[in-house]
Amino acid sequence: MPYVHIRITREGATAEQKAQLIRSTTDLLVRVLNKNPATTFVVIEEVDTDDWGVGGETVTVLNQRAREQESKR
Repeated sequence: MPYVHIRITREGATAEQKAQLIRSTTDLLVRVLNKNPATTFVVIEEVDTDDWGVGGETVTVLNQRAREQESKR
């Protein structure tokens, strides 16, 4: 009974994109490990960008910096 927990930042993933992640992850476990899709659980958790840090900064700050740099080009 596989359980897969996917964490992504809350930045606008659509319901269809999440459904595709669930389908694709389930298909992968079926194909590679011969797992039963009826007992394969996939959970997607969205985390606010203020609550996700990389390199000592929040993703919110990193995204803002990237947008500022992009607008200067």
